[in-house]
Amino acid sequence: MKSGLILEGGSMRGLFSAGVMDVFLENDINFDGAIGVSAGATFGCNYKSQQPGRVIRYNKRYAKDPRYCSFTSLLTTGNLYNANFCYHVMPYKYDIFDLETFRDNPMEFWVVATDLETAEPVYRELKTGDFEDMEWLRASASLPIAARPVELEGRKYMDGGCSDSLPLSFFESQGYDKNVVILTQPKGYVKPVQRALGITKVLLHGQDKLYARLENRHNDYNEQLAYVNRRDREGAALAIYPEEALDVGFIVHDPSEMQRVYEMGRATGAAELDRVKEYLAS
Repeated sequence: MKSGLILEGGSMRGLFSAGVMDVFLENDINFDGAIGVSAGATFGCNYKSQQPGRVIRYNKRYAKDPRYCSFTSLLTTGNLYNANFCYHVMPYKYDIFDLETFRDNPMEFWVVATDLETAEPVYRELKTGDFEDMEWLRASASLPIAARPVELEGRKYMDGGCSDSLPLSFFESQGYDKNVVILTQPKGYVKPVQRALGITKVLLHGQDKLYARLENRHNDYNEQLAYVNRRDREGAALAIYPEEALDVGFIVHDPSEMQRVYEMGRATGAAELDRVKEYLAS
């Protein structure tokens, strides 16, 4: 049997998942593979590199640094989260990403991105943490309007959450049959219709397939969430949710607010620890 960890995105809601993951890492919870979407990818890669604490550390350190996330970056580069600093400077110079451990750890690590031309999900396994892998992480987290498409191997990609927010079905198709899913919305959440679709359509002029995906995203997401809940009830997956809405913005510059969400994740991780151990051992 293969155990998997599925990580939902949600921008700064991902700090909840980081808290859960850090508790798991500190208690030697191992998985055969993990797959992350958007923030679930950019934060989840630290599971393979075995670096508990790194996510909350660098987010707090650079919370107010315009090189990390700022409207200045958006206006000058087209990316709210600065592509070069976040993916090619900070992890190699300031808060070092452990490439050796990432490469040596046999756990598979996958990310989800959305092909801009087809608006279909693309699943990519990252093995080395090199420049191209970092670009795949960036693609997975490149939200339309807040980021420019990422060109890789002659195609353009954007945020994986546009096409597959909860890739449990994909991981099951890869032979993962014991899956822990960390979600960033509380149990019972139903995704509403996206607001400001008219503005989105104007800003995505010429990208009709992507817009169609976003227009129907609430239905796609709610269907995937229903599937996760069903597999959880059947005992074929174990779903972990925040106890309440995280109530955190897409952009956060307050380190104490980041710590609050992270601590909610740690509390949930500690509360779920025995259940996860029992599930993976069964």
